[in-house]
Amino acid sequence: MKTLSPCAVRVSDHAAATIRETIARVISRVNTLSEDGPGWTRPSYSNLESEAHLIIEDEALELGLEISRDAAGNLFARMAGSDRTAPALYMGSHLDTVSQGGAYDGQAGVAGALAILAAIRAEGITPATDIVLTVTRAEESVWFPVSYVGSRSALGLLTAEEFQAKRADTGLTLAEHMAQQGYRADEVLAQTPPSPARFLEFHIEQGPMLYEAGEPYGIVTAIRGGMRYRAAQVHGTWAHSGAAPREGRADAVVALAELIVAMNKVWDRIRSTGADLTVTFGKVDAASPQHAMAKVAGEAGFCLDMRSDDEAVLEHADRELKTEIAKIEEAHRGIRFALGTQSRSKPAKLSSEMADFVDRGAGLRGDKPRRMLSGGGHDAAAFATADWKSVMVFIRNWNGSHCPDEAMNEADLAAAAEAVFLSIAAGATS
Repeated sequence: MKTLSPCAVRVSDHAAATIRETIARVISRVNTLSEDGPGWTRPSYSNLESEAHLIIEDEALELGLEISRDAAGNLFARMAGSDRTAPALYMGSHLDTVSQGGAYDGQAGVAGALAILAAIRAEGITPATDIVLTVTRAEESVWFPVSYVGSRSALGLLTAEEFQAKRADTGLTLAEHMAQQGYRADEVLAQTPPSPARFLEFHIEQGPMLYEAGEPYGIVTAIRGGMRYRAAQVHGTWAHSGAAPREGRADAVVALAELIVAMNKVWDRIRSTGADLTVTFGKVDAASPQHAMAKVAGEAGFCLDMRSDDEAVLEHADRELKTEIAKIEEAHRGIRFALGTQSRSKPAKLSSEMADFVDRGAGLRGDKPRRMLSGGGHDAAAFATADWKSVMVFIRNWNGSHCPDEAMNEADLAAAAEAVFLSIAAGATS
């Protein structure tokens, strides 16, 4: 085994080929697993997610890595470094998807991390510290209304109450689904989290910035937090569409439309101050069996997702939301909004030290990746919240995310993986 000095560092043809081949193989293997329908569907704590973890375990065993799982089923595959007492470098992502999601959200991050370990092994390099391939469970909160289930379980951040959250498609609780996969909620709560270390996550960008700039990858410095109302409702009065006069109608759909327009204006006002915010009505439901062409709508459902890199901005937007609701309720007698339970994820500032770590390897390749913000939430935010030195590397994507058309050039992921490989190989790990 050998450790390369900085002056000798380069990506050999052998290492570059190993990275490319590993990325292609791992993504292809994982994406054989999906429910029927467009895109890829691997629900959180499903048999399909568990089978995907077994594929990664198989790949890791081929590299001679030490395999372990925690009480929540998160997979860890460890490569020994020269200083086993130093904080390890954890790298990875998740393998669950949203319903009818894409080919790269999560799985590309796992493939990139595994490719680096494969190249290290192929080159006979001993890293300065242990490196731990990390594959989390249940990152996608569309299934359970809980953020970062797997990573927060590993970090000792999940609460007993959150185990009672119900999965969107089955109605069974998180605890019940974990039990079906062989994991127990009480053991998750009792486990001792690892000491803070370092975490790196590759992930496709979920917006168009890198693609429009013609850049293969970038370094994420912060992750937006979110404030969500997942099951909000508007209650009005059912009436006949032809017989109910204009005055006195309590039309739930009209009231919801007014709220949507009002919140878009709130969004514009807050953004005009230079603050960071997004406002999204991700689901609007006025299609129950009660609704019909000849009816004034007596109810409507919606979900609202607001995100910002500043928790104070989210609080401000929430106050504006409630002010606008009060105005609409006052203007339309018989209208009542019920927002339901609010869920949150905190904004996360990522590690400048870890950003510099990636940047050093990028510089050795001759790359100058931009520093940028992540609009979506990711496991890296959970690690940062737990005082880990956490960073993300975004990969260019030109077809959006959480959809079957998600796009990524595997060569872009390979370039980012080469940058991290070079930083590790150079011993620039602290």
